[in-house]
Amino acid sequence: MHQNGQIMVYDRERERHNDAVYAEHKRAVAAGEKRVLRTTSTGELHSYPGDEIGFSPGRGQAQVSTWWGMGILMVVSGATFIAMCWMFLLPLWQGQGPEWGVLWPIGISGFFTPYAYFLARDEYRATQLRKRRGSPKPGTGNVDINLLELGQKD
Repeated sequence: MHQNGQIMVYDRERERHNDAVYAEHKRAVAAGEKRVLRTTSTGELHSYPGDEIGFSPGRGQAQVSTWWGMGILMVVSGATFIAMCWMFLLPLWQGQGPEWGVLWPIGISGFFTPYAYFLARDEYRATQLRKRRGSPKPGTGNVDINLLELGQKD
């Protein structure tokens, strides 16, 4: 059974394709190319040049998979940073001590805003390269190298 409860059907053609892609991937890596082996959004295996992979969605609970989705998170985080800075300084303007409790959200959002920017930028560039080269969109699944090695021995 598949992770989401669907029954997986053995597809001999897909396995042949995956074996061929894996063999080509191993040759490219042995030749010194920077390659990333991933499943595509349709479930097939694809060996991507390193510059065609932005960030890897689906690693944790967050399911952001596009550059504009990460851009939205960046804007929200930036707005949080500004709001928390304002909350920190507001008591000072009123002649009181600063609101020390907002330093944690300031630090977290201050770190995440540029981090999200770089992730969104890299994913945007990778998306443009994939479109230009005709590469498929990467999926969120991991590739089990051990199973691929078993397929190569047949």
